[in-house]
Amino acid sequence: MTVISAEMIKNLREKTGTGMMECKKALTESNGDFERAIDLLRQKGLASALKKAGRTASEGLIHSYVHMGKIGAMVEVNCETDFVARTDDFKELVKDIAMHIAAASPLYLTRDEVPQDIIERERVIYRAQVADKPSYVVEKIIEGKLEKFYTDTCLLDQLFIKDPEQKKRIKDIVSEKIARLGENIIIRRFVRFQLGETVQG
Repeated sequence: MTVISAEMIKNLREKTGTGMMECKKALTESNGDFERAIDLLRQKGLASALKKAGRTASEGLIHSYVHMGKIGAMVEVNCETDFVARTDDFKELVKDIAMHIAAASPLYLTRDEVPQDIIERERVIYRAQVADKPSYVVEKIIEGKLEKFYTDTCLLDQLFIKDPEQKKRIKDIVSEKIARLGENIIIRRFVRFQLGETVQG
């Protein structure tokens, strides 16, 4: 059994913004494995985030980010109170999301927003790509490719550009802020512009 030191608890608290007792519990449960303890706290954070998901979020911020006058993004992120909207934590989240949108160029907010005809078109392309594979693996490969499509095009499913380990998705960083700030947080809408691009429609 690994001895959980005060230093370990302090480090985990600084990294996750979670209370001392929760950090100690997670470290004890993970037998001192730091990364596993973070995963446990994230799972608990996500559970508390889900409990808050039904609450009304009508406050928040609109933030714009422009990169070298060539690419611009604007995002609206909502929370429950003006108090939370004015915190540095919330402002940082909104700024990071706007910067991410500019860099990662998502097409949709969630996978539910992807039109069905687009999904079907992707399926047709993937099916043609794996035509030579055994039939029993074809559907599994297509689902895997579709998952990758969602990761590439849907904001909440995209890997957060500022995460050095490229493991956290945008929905994960939102859930972490919900757990930290204690309010429901919703990315409401976004728009991205690139100089010279043709407007579809």
